[in-house]
Amino acid sequence: MTTTIRPKDRDAIIQSLRAGVVPRAGQHLIQVGRKNELETLVNDMSRVADGGSSIRFVIGEYGAGKTFFLNLIRSVAMEKKLITANADLNPDRRLHATGGQARSLYAELMRNISTRTKPEGGAMTGIVERFIATAKTEATAAGKPTEAVIREKLEQLTEMVNGFDFADVIAAYYRGFEEGNEALKSDAIKWLRGEFTTKTDARQALGVRTIVDDASFYDQLKLFARFVRLAGYAGFLVCLDELVNLYKLANTQARNANYEQILRILNDSLQGSAVGLGFILGGTPEFLMDTRRGLYSYPALQSRLAENTFAKAGLVDYSGPVVRLSSLTPEDFYVLLLKLRDVYAFGDPAKFLLPDEAIAPFMEHCAKRIGDMYFRTPRTTITAFINLLAVLEQNPGTDWRDLLGVLDVAPDQGGRMDLEIESDDELASFRL
Repeated sequence: MTTTIRPKDRDAIIQSLRAGVVPRAGQHLIQVGRKNELETLVNDMSRVADGGSSIRFVIGEYGAGKTFFLNLIRSVAMEKKLITANADLNPDRRLHATGGQARSLYAELMRNISTRTKPEGGAMTGIVERFIATAKTEATAAGKPTEAVIREKLEQLTEMVNGFDFADVIAAYYRGFEEGNEALKSDAIKWLRGEFTTKTDARQALGVRTIVDDASFYDQLKLFARFVRLAGYAGFLVCLDELVNLYKLANTQARNANYEQILRILNDSLQGSAVGLGFILGGTPEFLMDTRRGLYSYPALQSRLAENTFAKAGLVDYSGPVVRLSSLTPEDFYVLLLKLRDVYAFGDPAKFLLPDEAIAPFMEHCAKRIGDMYFRTPRTTITAFINLLAVLEQNPGTDWRDLLGVLDVAPDQGGRMDLEIESDDELASFRL
């Protein structure tokens, strides 16, 4: 059934896809295939929401849809009342460093922290104020001072790295909230985001003696995961993309230090010692399997991430930490192009710029130009399809056959493509 799509949502999706980047919202409108992978990650979200932990390495070629998949999972996680944070690794953002790169990654994650009511990021203030509102309600019911209740609720965090100072910062935010002191509130949020670069500045602003630094990157994530559960959320999901940048590190010592951090996170997640915390790490096959520079170059990681030797000849195993993104089939890709056409037309069939019978010739056109990679790494083909629709929209009367160089494409007239569609969501057959 066709659904009307708001112009704002439609434009955001189309502009992102045309630029070759993943839309930040509306992924469900163009999602196709990968049902098993999605179910696996959704089960992980349920485990995190129950106070457990999880880690998955989402592995796929460039342009295969890793970032799209990660964003889709983030959307699902927010619907399950999890807090999400996402960041891309680059030369200035790493999991382990001594020059501020790990703190920089933490700060980027905290800037992008999202909730269901604030999916675009910047939700830190709302999370802290929700915790304070809960504490005030409990304090009123118990006849206690609110700050005393805040301290009681945060008592369990003091056993963790930076736990005492974390409690002090939340208390400082509450005082600023009550006194109308915006500077104090701002400094507290700045500390929670990992934006203080020196302990001296943090002590002058908040009276605390520690800051989030390179050494405490992962410990602070575990601490924050505990806090969001106290604030009434189900858990915390961290999505890190472009881990291939670790593979590209020329310094062997720096690369291994980052892999050691990954091993620490992996061990904690598999042992269930990180409460309410999930990780999804996106990377390429080389990042995983290269025995010289990839994760497989680190023996402890190779043994934990090795493929199930029984999962071959079409058999699959989604229980391990590595999730390989299966390539979209031609059938999936056909459905994807139909969905893109629907989004472009605001979900209104009367505004379709291409008929159904034009989709197969477009796919054939792409296959001739770039081979079967047109559906295995679909980014380029999606951009081309949006460009085709843009030309048809802005040049009324233009025949799509002329643009694709097609003379006769009707499937029932002996064309080279034969498509028989049972429903909008699946294709009964696809023959070239």
